[in-house]
Amino acid sequence: MGHKEFKYGELKEVVEDAMALGVKLKFSDKLEILSRKAKIDGFDLPNALAVHPMEGADGELDGAPGELTKRRYERFSRGGAGLLWFEAVAVVPEGRANPRQLWIHANNLPQFQKLATAMLQQAQEEHGSGHTPMLIMQLTHSGRYSKPYNKPVPILAARNPYLDAAQKLNDDVPILFDDELEKLEDHYVKAAVLAHKAGFHGVDIKCCHRYLNSELLSAFTRKGRYGETFEGRTRFLLNVVRKIKDCLGKDFIVTTRLNIYDAIPYPYGWGVDKADFLQYDLSEPKLLVKLLWESGVKIVNLTMGNPYYNPHVNRPYDKGPYTPPEHPLVGVARLINGIGEIQKDIPQMAVVGTGFSWLRQFSASLAAGTLEDGLATIIGYGRESFAYPDFAKDIIKNGSLIKEKCCIACGKCTDIMRSGGTTGCAIKDSKIYAPIYGKVCRNG
Repeated sequence: MGHKEFKYGELKEVVEDAMALGVKLKFSDKLEILSRKAKIDGFDLPNALAVHPMEGADGELDGAPGELTKRRYERFSRGGAGLLWFEAVAVVPEGRANPRQLWIHANNLPQFQKLATAMLQQAQEEHGSGHTPMLIMQLTHSGRYSKPYNKPVPILAARNPYLDAAQKLNDDVPILFDDELEKLEDHYVKAAVLAHKAGFHGVDIKCCHRYLNSELLSAFTRKGRYGETFEGRTRFLLNVVRKIKDCLGKDFIVTTRLNIYDAIPYPYGWGVDKADFLQYDLSEPKLLVKLLWESGVKIVNLTMGNPYYNPHVNRPYDKGPYTPPEHPLVGVARLINGIGEIQKDIPQMAVVGTGFSWLRQFSASLAAGTLEDGLATIIGYGRESFAYPDFAKDIIKNGSLIKEKCCIACGKCTDIMRSGGTTGCAIKDSKIYAPIYGKVCRNG
């Protein structure tokens, strides 16, 4: 059974296809499990649902939140999720993925403070004074995908013939020296201090989707302190975690959104089987998560793939830049079960799972089954939050998701961003984003 668009009218049809494909997915009608509270790293999470870090490319040129940024986070805050994982915020201007990517620095700190305060107030206005969502700011350097001035200015951590070819990069693209990486660690610390002052409960040292930090994990061919060995390839992430902990103390949360599988051939992919890159080998990712726990990290957000190179691995879809070589349920199961292996192996770690949006109205049943089977601690929604920002409220208060409000995995939000526009759901939030989609994507 090859690629198939979502055409399901009943959950039993999904289950039948999963069985025919030989993939394991657990569905449950006990959606109340998604309402369970959890104490994570000293924080009382009001429920087990999260909004993933979804970029809008709608900040101001100085990196401050723009009007559409504020609108998006008001919708997320009122939507009821217990964990609001704030989108990627650059730690240095040259590391921005687009000219409108958020970037935190001393001069725009008041705008981030105002936004964080508003998010907490809006959540409590909507759901009561006892509802305080955890706010995590994702800190990033876009590395090979840096585009700070609307023109690619890639900065590499290591050579990768697969990604270099896809980006048409020449040999003259700079690779950061060890000393430069060491200095960059301190920029993450400075940004974390600002996030703390802004009122966020913690920071995510972004290490996924082959941005700079993620690229280092697979830098098998890189020489020096930040390459070759497992110790070298994980040095940057672990150094930043420890430096922030030393600076801000144990009460400030430090976490990471971490790729556990790149689906790129060895020795250029992380978490891959050396003989068959289409299969994962989680031995190194498991070891890293254990080291993160020992370093004081109590929650991680896990993911796979590369949205620029193999997006079907990262987010199973109906419409995209190519027809995937597999049924989307295979991709959903890979995400659920691969992440679940990490959760089972390190049960003390709170793991945020992903891979639910493609299943639309049936995703809440998969989310409940995932928690029942102990394959995650928190359920995260990405694209779904663009289309359906109040998904958590409907699951918790109404016991279901409304089909008509769900993301349809059409990829238009990605199309807008790739075309240089401010992004959101052109279908379900059409008043705002359909005109933007029409304008920036007019030429395909």
